[in-house]
Amino acid sequence: MDRSLLITILTIVGFMAVSQGIIAYLILLERKIAAWVQDRIGPNRVGPLGLLQPIADGLKFLFKEEVFPTNVDRLLFVLAPSIAMITALLAAAVVPFGPTSVPPSTEYQFVIAPGTDIGILFTFAVGSLAVYGIILGGWASNNKYSFLGALRSSAQLISYEIPMGLSVVGVVLYAGSLNLERIVQQQVEGGWNVVFQPLAFLLFLTAVFAECNRLPFDLPEAEQELVGGYHTEYSAMKFALFFLGEYMHMITTSLMLTVVFWGGWYFPGISTPTSHVAVKFIVFIAKVVAFIVFYMLIRWTIPRFRFDQLMSMAWKVLIPLAIANLVCVMVVREFELSHWLLPPLSIALIVGAGVVSFRWPAAPQRRMPASLEPVAR
Repeated sequence: MDRSLLITILTIVGFMAVSQGIIAYLILLERKIAAWVQDRIGPNRVGPLGLLQPIADGLKFLFKEEVFPTNVDRLLFVLAPSIAMITALLAAAVVPFGPTSVPPSTEYQFVIAPGTDIGILFTFAVGSLAVYGIILGGWASNNKYSFLGALRSSAQLISYEIPMGLSVVGVVLYAGSLNLERIVQQQVEGGWNVVFQPLAFLLFLTAVFAECNRLPFDLPEAEQELVGGYHTEYSAMKFALFFLGEYMHMITTSLMLTVVFWGGWYFPGISTPTSHVAVKFIVFIAKVVAFIVFYMLIRWTIPRFRFDQLMSMAWKVLIPLAIANLVCVMVVREFELSHWLLPPLSIALIVGAGVVSFRWPAAPQRRMPASLEPVAR
C-alpha cells in the first residue's frame, strides 16, 4: 500500500475516533460552564469530578429503546440523522487541525486532504447539505411540530449561508486562493485577517452561530414553541446522531474561524514558522478551544431572537453589510491601496449600520382582526 494512502487512512480513523471522544467531553464542558454561570455544582456524581459522565450518557443512548412512531417513512427516518452526522464529518476533511506547510512537504500535514485548492468551497458545499438531514427528519416523522421545526431550520440555514459565504470572499481575494493552508500562509506573511477585516469576522461569526443552531439562533429546536423541533420523534442513538452532528459542526466552524481569520497555528512571538511543531499544534488547539468556550458562554448571555427578527437580521443587516464590506475590499485590492485602510472602513460600516438602524422608522404593528381577538369571559 502507498505510504501516503496509509497515512491518510490512519488520519481519518484517528480523527473520527478522537473527534467523537472530544464531542462527548465537550458536552460535559458545556454542562460545567452552564453550572458555573448559574452558580450551581453541575454533574459530579459519575467518577471523580464527574469525568465519567459522558461515558454514562453514551451507554444510556445505546441501551435506550429505538422508537418508531406510527406511519413514519422508516428509511428516511433513519437516514436523516446519518446525513446530519456524515456532512459534519465530511466538511472537516479539508480543514487543517494543526500546522501545515505550503506547498505540502514530506512531513506530516495536520489535515485529511492536504493541498485541496477548493478547500473553503468544499467546506461550504458539504456543510450546506446538513439541511437535508433536518428536512428529512422533520418530514419523515409524520409530526406537524417536527415538520414546522424543519421548515424553520431550512429557512434559517439557507439565509445565513449567504452572508457567511460573502464574508470570506474578501479573505480569498487577499490570499489569492481557496486553499485553507494557503490562507494560513498568507496570514503568516501579512498578519491575521481579523485585524484587517474585522467586519468580515463579525459577519462570519454571527452566521456560524445560526448555522450551528446555537443560541441566540436556536429557533429550529425552540422547546417553548415547537415541543423539541425537527427531532421531536427521535430517541436513542438516532437522536444522539443529530446531537453529535451539531457539536461536530461547532468544532468544524471553530476550526474555520481559527484558520480563516486568526492565523491558524501562527501567533507572533510564540508560534512562528521556526517554532517546533508541538508549539504550533498547542497554539492552534488553544484558539479552537477558545472559540468553542465562547459558543458556550454566549448561550447564557443573549436571549433567543424571534423568528422574524432572525430572518430580518440575515436579509436586512448581514447581507447588505457583507456586500458593502466586499466592495470595500475589492476597491482596496484593485487600486493597490494600503490594506490598513480596511479596518477603519470596517468600523465605518459598523457605525453606519448602527446609525441607520436607530434612525430607520419602525414597522407599524399589525393589529389582530377583531374576529380573532380573544373574547373576555
